[in-house]
Amino acid sequence: MMIIKLEELKEKKRVVNCPFGDFVSNRFLLEQDGMGFTFTKTIIPKNNKTNFWHYKNHLEACYCISGNATLINLENDEKHKITKDVLYVLNNNEKHRLITHEDTVLLCVFNPPLKGNEVHNKDGVYVSGGEKNGK
Repeated sequence: MMIIKLEELKEKKRVVNCPFGDFVSNRFLLEQDGMGFTFTKTIIPKNNKTNFWHYKNHLEACYCISGNATLINLENDEKHKITKDVLYVLNNNEKHRLITHEDTVLLCVFNPPLKGNEVHNKDGVYVSGGEKNGK
């Protein structure tokens, strides 16, 4: 059994700030925890329009616990309103953008699990350490 407290994540180097200022990712579960998935609490500030994400190497599900945002599927230009109690699932590695209209908090699950230090590269892909190509 594991008990993981939000206030302890920074000390454990499990709080990742996006280098582009897009979000803060509080990483509760990582690959090293052996659960087979990552669980995060991600906070995206209001009026964030710069993010472009494309999880080529991961599937992701995001459950909104607060906020107001528009999710844009860049594969087909579909737009979806994301508010409290809405879950969106990126089950086909969709290129996407999330435009926040107020601070938005998401509980996210990644498969396969993150190692811990991944950040988005210029192509919106999560890369770890010194990786450049997202593989």
